[in-house]
Amino acid sequence: MLNRIKQAARRRDQDRNGIRMPSVLVPVTGAVHDEEVVKLGCELLESSQSNLHILYVIEVSREHPLDAAMNSVYMSGERVLNKMEEIASGYKCILNAEIVQVRKAGAAIVREAVFKEVDAIVMGSSYQETYGVYTLDEHIPYVLRHAPCRVILSREPLTTEVPNQRVPSFERSR
Repeated sequence: MLNRIKQAARRRDQDRNGIRMPSVLVPVTGAVHDEEVVKLGCELLESSQSNLHILYVIEVSREHPLDAAMNSVYMSGERVLNKMEEIASGYKCILNAEIVQVRKAGAAIVREAVFKEVDAIVMGSSYQETYGVYTLDEHIPYVLRHAPCRVILSREPLTTEVPNQRVPSFERSR
């Protein structure tokens, strides 16, 4: 029992120094928030020997074969990855960027996280409403539910353009 308490104390002390990980996966889509998510992923890395995996996922509908040539989408992915590589080059890390063609993005992200044995997945999201209710992209809940590692979700800040936005009150009732 005393050993467990000592181990918990060590982990708590390590957490006080911030979260640092040897390997992070960052899925990107070409969205505005991708730059910030890549920077966040880089800042989470513990050393110059840490691995940053940037993943661009192309979802292929069932009406096309999985290996269908999608040149324009692939070229778009290449441009996004090149831009993210430029951002990550300012940090000292081992960088790996790739494009995958899959049926479902969520399953591909989890599969890549398992295959690469990453310690965290850092994902970005924008503010979206469907029928007046805040919603997440389809792949985000899948990753949150099935990923074997830590998942860090970063939502871009709200703008004043969000209709009927109410800020929750955290005041304590007396």
